[in-house]
Amino acid sequence: MDDVAVKIENLNKKFKVFHEPPLTFQKAVNNLLRGKRSYQELLVLKDISLCLNKGEAAGLVGPNASGKSTLLRIIADIYAPTSGSVEVNGRVAAFLELGSGFRMEFTGIENIYLSAAVFGLSRRQIMQKMPLVREFSELGGFMDVPLRQYSFGMRMRLAFALAMNINPDILLIDEALAVGDISFKDKCIKKIKKLREEGKTLLLVSHYMDEISELCDKVILLEEGRIIDIGPAQKIIAEYREMMKGNNINAHRH
Repeated sequence: MDDVAVKIENLNKKFKVFHEPPLTFQKAVNNLLRGKRSYQELLVLKDISLCLNKGEAAGLVGPNASGKSTLLRIIADIYAPTSGSVEVNGRVAAFLELGSGFRMEFTGIENIYLSAAVFGLSRRQIMQKMPLVREFSELGGFMDVPLRQYSFGMRMRLAFALAMNINPDILLIDEALAVGDISFKDKCIKKIKKLREEGKTLLLVSHYMDEISELCDKVILLEEGRIIDIGPAQKIIAEYREMMKGNNINAHRH
């Protein structure tokens, strides 16, 4: 188990989808007595089992609503599984909703201290890493400005600059590389490659197959919440493209 970064066994995840406005207590009791439910249970992940070893880079691909983002959020401990087990060994840096944990009234520097503390870094460690975060973000004097004055792209730079420099063991990235200008994206990709050379683990969700093939050794193909196939990047990318071609043909027929 020393070589395992992420191990998932028989994972299922259900969400409740409500079709009515919030119920009064009386109506909720009446519905309960009559066996009537005001929601539908949606099974978004179905019997998922996979293992990522330390140092592996895996892509996660599939059509929209196939469960990719939900799976990343469970690994990041944002969602709890409905059933099954998830084991994560190491510090996780998750690029899911970039900057979602930031406080808009705080400056860039204040947000770095706050977020880095959540990752478990001491104040001294944060101070040591601050020059690296400043340099990577390229935000200059804006680091002393409240985030409410930042553009989305600037918040993205701050989030990347922090997460790339906290020395994560596991990187979870959900479409985040699609945001921002080309030069900064290239800079992030180079940093990810460097982290990979240092033995870090990567799980990347992207609709851009060039990103997947450049950064990942193997690919996991999801459809309707199930793992369809796992294998070498080029093989699974070709399979995914055929799947999407078939989906597009069927969509046009209907």
